[in-house]
Amino acid sequence: MDNGMKRPIGDLLREWRERRRLSQLALALDAEVSTRHLSFLETGRARPSREMVLRLAEQLEVPLRERNAMLLAAGFAPAYPERDLDDPALGVARAAVDRVLAGHEPFPALAVDRYWTLVTANRVVPALLTGVAAELLQPPINVLRLSLHPDGLAAQIENLPEWRAHLLARLSRQVELTADPRLSDLLQELGEYARNHGARNTDQPVLDLGLTSVAVPLRLHTEHGTLSLISTTMVFGTPVDVTLSELAIEAFFPADAATADLLQRFVPEPAGRSRGN
Repeated sequence: MDNGMKRPIGDLLREWRERRRLSQLALALDAEVSTRHLSFLETGRARPSREMVLRLAEQLEVPLRERNAMLLAAGFAPAYPERDLDDPALGVARAAVDRVLAGHEPFPALAVDRYWTLVTANRVVPALLTGVAAELLQPPINVLRLSLHPDGLAAQIENLPEWRAHLLARLSRQVELTADPRLSDLLQELGEYARNHGARNTDQPVLDLGLTSVAVPLRLHTEHGTLSLISTTMVFGTPVDVTLSELAIEAFFPADAATADLLQRFVPEPAGRSRGN
């Protein structure tokens, strides 16, 4: 999607409605406006109020960053601030992220932004990155590129085709939800890795027991043995800041007892925090 500042608000409303596969009637009913008025807004025959833009964006589940773009396109100031996570105003949120990451040890956990750039990680994560090319560890670190690049973790992932399909499906869904061209470019880049370097098959079956029977595991070969991990994602429930709305914590849990035991060896001393940038 083009920058909302360069396009009429009506075009943006129509594009987001079509992206969500809603008819004008369905959206009008959800937003409690007339179909005629919505049609006039989309064609530019009527100008929406600030409240109307926000109401329609809410019904369309438009991300906060794009809601600001819609407001600008309609001639209004953005409604949602975008602050750095180190901004004092976000101090409580940052402290909460750090507590979650530290409390998750000895299991790996990290926080990423909208573009999958590493924001921060607990002490277990760096210990899992041995053998990764140095250039992939230079900030800003993109964790999807780090995972799927041939010089990254890809060579150590025993079920690479399965894990790659899982990550690409997540990213594809994110592109669909946000219409963000940067994410679309990232999806294309990651897809090229398999095509350019050959999609490596694996004879290692996924265990059909416990957690791995209902979720895709990450089977990572390490110097201590193979880790079988299940990932979960945590987000802030009601953010009103763009940065917080795009922040996600990726936490990994052991899929079996052997992995839980192995992870006890990965926590370094003394306690501290590893920063991604």
